[in-house]
Amino acid sequence: EKPAMMELSTQPDIVDTAVAAGSFNTLVAAVKAAGLVETLKGDGPFTVFAPTDDAFAKLPAGTVESLLLPENRDQLVKILTYHVVPGKVLAADVVQIDSAKTVQGSQVKVTVNNGAVKIDNANVIKTDIETSNGVIHVIDSVIMPKSNDTAAAAKAVIRDAIHHGVPAYNTGDHCRCAQIYTYAMMDLMMKHKETMPEAIQKDIMGTLDEARHTHSAGPRSWVLRRGLDRAFMAMPN
Repeated sequence: EKPAMMELSTQPDIVDTAVAAGSFNTLVAAVKAAGLVETLKGDGPFTVFAPTDDAFAKLPAGTVESLLLPENRDQLVKILTYHVVPGKVLAADVVQIDSAKTVQGSQVKVTVNNGAVKIDNANVIKTDIETSNGVIHVIDSVIMPKSNDTAAAAKAVIRDAIHHGVPAYNTGDHCRCAQIYTYAMMDLMMKHKETMPEAIQKDIMGTLDEARHTHSAGPRSWVLRRGLDRAFMAMPN
């Protein structure tokens, strides 16, 4: 009598699970752009706090497109690896801790209130999606690694943008100048939001919106530059 044949485990890994779900298309595109597919298909195990497509859609307009550009790959890797914790941390474990060290290196904050779990400022909306190499918990916002969250750090972003934007503008590369200023504003909103008064945040969002509707690169650069100047002057020393 022939021995029974054992079937191989067919449970998909983290990447294939996200692809199959259909609600993580932006996350999957970002993982590919960051060159992290092989890592997240590796042995692990990993715990991934996975933002939905709707979560990515809540970011300032143009942010995702900017992050997917090759020149922003390092920043994209930092953001994505901030969503990954080494080891397999199930929901029952998550509620027992108040922070966890991410693959990126920073700590994410874990808070539990009446059974609802938050990772930094994101709500966990689905837990314990098990995969062959870890577990996925679904979150409703993209979380960002903290810089040294001070007004000085935010001001440094603006100084650096102007330092590179002015020569680009003055040599006639208005498109590059506008791009530099746009990235700086997105950086402020993504990584330094906690340090900026609400009025500055609203002004930056309004400036980005005005810039999107200014079709010539020269005037667009000036719209953005004036917005950066206002933000710089309004921040505490």
